[in-house]
Amino acid sequence: MPAELISILVLVVVFVIATTRSVNMGALAFAAAFGVGELVAGLDADGIFAGFPGDLFVVLVGITYLFAIARANGTTDWLVHASIRLVGGRTALIPWVMFVITAVLTAIGAVSPAAVAIVAPIALSFASRYGISPLLMGAMVVHGAQGGGFSPISIYGSIVNGIVEREELPGSELTLFFASLLANLVIAGVVFVLFGGLRLTRRDVADDEAGRPGEDAEDGGSRLDPARVATLAALAALVVAVLGFDLDAGLTAVALAVVLSTFWPESSRKAVGEIAWPTVLLICGVLTYVGVLEEMGTITWAGEGVGGIGVPLLAAVLLCYIGAVVSAFASSVGIMGALIPLAVPFLAQGEIGAVGMIAALAVSATVVDVSPFSTNGALVLAAAPDVDRDRFFRQLMIYGGIVVAVVPAAVWLVLVVPGFG
Repeated sequence: MPAELISILVLVVVFVIATTRSVNMGALAFAAAFGVGELVAGLDADGIFAGFPGDLFVVLVGITYLFAIARANGTTDWLVHASIRLVGGRTALIPWVMFVITAVLTAIGAVSPAAVAIVAPIALSFASRYGISPLLMGAMVVHGAQGGGFSPISIYGSIVNGIVEREELPGSELTLFFASLLANLVIAGVVFVLFGGLRLTRRDVADDEAGRPGEDAEDGGSRLDPARVATLAALAALVVAVLGFDLDAGLTAVALAVVLSTFWPESSRKAVGEIAWPTVLLICGVLTYVGVLEEMGTITWAGEGVGGIGVPLLAAVLLCYIGAVVSAFASSVGIMGALIPLAVPFLAQGEIGAVGMIAALAVSATVVDVSPFSTNGALVLAAAPDVDRDRFFRQLMIYGGIVVAVVPAAVWLVLVVPGFG
């Protein structure tokens, strides 16, 4: 049996055990990375740990640490009240506000995980306070980030357009942008309807607040004290540092959290315990195993096998599915960088429109970032307060699976079959 096939079967076993025995999937994945890496691929420890997502580890720890402090000192409550006033108390508008904010951030050049890291904790704090589905709110944030993610000046857009130019393929920057925007907008609309968004239109925040007598008096309401002002300044500094100076979101968040903890240790002391450590273990373990798969060539093996199929339309839809499945566990940009060159041979035959195919691959490889194993999905999972995290993880995993199953076929049908490009 080929080593690549063995590595895929082991991944399936990890999923089955984690689902049926309630064992942390990250711990299982670390064990699998050790077993497959050493015994099957012949990798040493350095080769296995090469796939450890150190940058994502720091982002998850830093962002959840900083926002745990913000929750402890009441800053997130103040932000929620400010959001309510912004939309005139209309609760149903808040998920769409979050969608638009993250879309604008990525469209003007923010890296998608950075935009989600900034917006998700605020959005999910609002969801927790007012009984909105965290899955609805988290999906709106992620789909907003991906909706704006392929503008001509965005990170994703620049990368994909650069690959297209390097491979000397026909391209259309606006087609790529609007394909992603419309796909994510449609999905967000469906999620809004299915997960309680319509009920929110019949309930404004004033109704909720009327049923919460004395709450503002207990938590300090919307008053700003020095700790909250400093925390707001820290959050603003995070935005400026990440978007304006391209600094690492995780390291910046840790530094800001340490400064706040130094001046206000009482409200910050329990924040370290509220870092989403089980989520960190889960995500880092799974991505380390995916790194082993990449190191031993499993992903390239699967892609090349599909690319060799003699039926271009079938190869196109299978490449879209490979992009979706692999991207749900790995870097979306990395997958696009691998799949677009793999598509070149049958695009050169002229039977498949290059513009539509590239747009379909881009959407398939990024819309699945709602998966809890992707950076964006992991940030949403880690940022959600007051939830059953295991249940929320399963919800995100099921929702991500539905997106993986449906969206690649849909974009293939709309963008590839008609032969755009």
